[in-house]
Amino acid sequence: MVDDDELDLLRTMKTPVPRSEAKARALEAALGAYDLKNSSAAPQGSEAPQRLTERARKLWSEIMNKKLMSAPAIAGLMALPIAGYVTYYMMQENPYRFGADNDVAETGGQGTLLPAKPAEGNTEESRDAATELFAPEPAPAPPATAEAVRQEMEALPRGIGDAASGAGTTLHAQKIGRSPTALGETKLSAPAQPSAPADALIADEENRERFEEFKTNPVRSALEDPVSTFSIDVDTASYSFARRSLKEGFLPQADTVRVEEMINYFPYDWKGPEDAAVPFNTTVTVMPTPWNDHTKLMHVAIKGYDVKPATQPKANLVFLIDVSGSMNSADKLPLLQSAFRLLVNKLNPDDTVSIVTYAGDAGTVLMPTKASERDKILSAIDNLRPGGTTAGEAGIKEAYRLAEQSFVKDGVNRVMLATDGDFNVGQTDDDDLKRLIEEKRRSGVFLSVFGFGRGNLNDRMMQTIAQNGNGTAAYIDTLAEAEKVLVQDASSTLFTIAKDVKIQVEFNPAAVSEYRLIGYETRALNREDFNNDRVDAGEIGSGHSVTAIYEITPKGAPQMIDDLRYGQAATDNAAGIQNADEYAFVKIRYKAPDGDASKLITTPVTAANEVSSFDAAGTDQRFSVAVAAFGQKLRDTDAVAGMDWDRIIEIATAARGTDPFGYRSEFLSLARLASALDGAKR
Repeated sequence: MVDDDELDLLRTMKTPVPRSEAKARALEAALGAYDLKNSSAAPQGSEAPQRLTERARKLWSEIMNKKLMSAPAIAGLMALPIAGYVTYYMMQENPYRFGADNDVAETGGQGTLLPAKPAEGNTEESRDAATELFAPEPAPAPPATAEAVRQEMEALPRGIGDAASGAGTTLHAQKIGRSPTALGETKLSAPAQPSAPADALIADEENRERFEEFKTNPVRSALEDPVSTFSIDVDTASYSFARRSLKEGFLPQADTVRVEEMINYFPYDWKGPEDAAVPFNTTVTVMPTPWNDHTKLMHVAIKGYDVKPATQPKANLVFLIDVSGSMNSADKLPLLQSAFRLLVNKLNPDDTVSIVTYAGDAGTVLMPTKASERDKILSAIDNLRPGGTTAGEAGIKEAYRLAEQSFVKDGVNRVMLATDGDFNVGQTDDDDLKRLIEEKRRSGVFLSVFGFGRGNLNDRMMQTIAQNGNGTAAYIDTLAEAEKVLVQDASSTLFTIAKDVKIQVEFNPAAVSEYRLIGYETRALNREDFNNDRVDAGEIGSGHSVTAIYEITPKGAPQMIDDLRYGQAATDNAAGIQNADEYAFVKIRYKAPDGDASKLITTPVTAANEVSSFDAAGTDQRFSVAVAAFGQKLRDTDAVAGMDWDRIIEIATAARGTDPFGYRSEFLSLARLASALDGAKR
């Protein structure tokens, strides 16, 4: 039996210092429990503030469920004051703490307070830091001072100390409307520390943008492979996307740069056809290459017939608008709404507008409505709100159904899809969407695709459905770009003058030894596709211009590809001898917007198309060549490696010409930005 003297002796003894082995085991067990908790798939609960009733509820439950020996009435009367007193006592002595991130751990008898978990960094680093802080001490530590806590927190690796203490406390204090200091200085909380830098607290957003990968067109031998075939491309998305990248301070990735879209972004004053009977006119210019003294450029410019406003057909438009959760960004749905407001104000009173939205499912927001009811249409646009997943397939089907329902014979029937491209419900595979669009285009309804935003942009899907739906694609990053696409270029965007437009160029091996098509890598066609009317190709709108540039090596100039030892000269055939003075023969095949049979336009390229010097070429030709060089530099193409940015800027400056909307001046600014960023990279 223990007597009082022995108990008094125990009371006077100091608390023994724990053994280092015991502390190490305890630390390992605690860290193991922490790791298990963090790796658990169990829900973590809500971050919303909780009410101060949890402890009282638990205590009340325990008391009420305990069987008392007294009568039920006495038990009830006694339980009520007891519960109230105990609850009051617990709330006074142990204030409820908001949020798990404010938990701290104690070390030693009255040891230093530490954060329970690191916000960043790997587990091994956390273990090392914590083990170092829990090293055995020769005697119980004195109470921690604020300065000691600060020094110890600063000793932690970045992301453990600041993020765990300062960040967690600040975040939860803001959510409940209390100051970090007031919350951090409770009995169970460490003193608040300065917040960690933003890059230590916020993880980088995952970039889920998708672009089609492609290789730059190679140099080809005119003797072995004399024919080049491709679909025309009047899309402009690549230029707008590259512009945004440069203005945000970085060079665009190579696969985001499609040189032909950059060239065709700008309006050019090419000579157009006299009437709609022949919808195109072709202008070909041969000039020296500014980046290679041994080659020439064959510049092919096509201008479409410009439909006069008085003869413009009625328009039946269906706005297919993505309102999924991914569109909840200032540069997505709000910009989209502003863009479509501009278009509505451009329409004629007899035009028709319908609006279909899609998120988790597709729905009709506005049935076919005359543009004369402008306020009704604008109100429907303004009331759109983002939320949910992206059922793009369902939206496409519903939009085409409405377009077919209100189909205007000999008019403009078009679905205008606005999205960030994130289809994740229904058919989401690009090939499945391609088949769906190919099926729908047979209805005679055309398609325009407008991309918005960054981080989630699915450009590859946009290109797929645009190219296979008799469509065009544009990327809208600013309201000014929306004004260009939907107001300035409204006629070419809405009114199609020809579809399935293909270009085929045959080079004369007697005059040209090699050639290289600049751009159009994603628009390449097989040679036999040119005469196959079942093969889809691009469309051209009213007044649209299309430019294609070949770099050619004249016969006798230094070549990249050696001649074959046993090759047959092309001049062995009669056609070669008869047309020996031609550089090439350009063929354009197209269909009328409502036609199924193609027509052919041909243009021979001879010395008559050649100019003596680069400066002798027209202003538009020279500016488009500067843009072609710009795009190739962004793709880091070998052919222009010896051409510096200053030379591109010099050519573009001299060829700026009339620039009513400032597009060419903006290009010069982008070229200077690219030069600076490229120099910084090197």
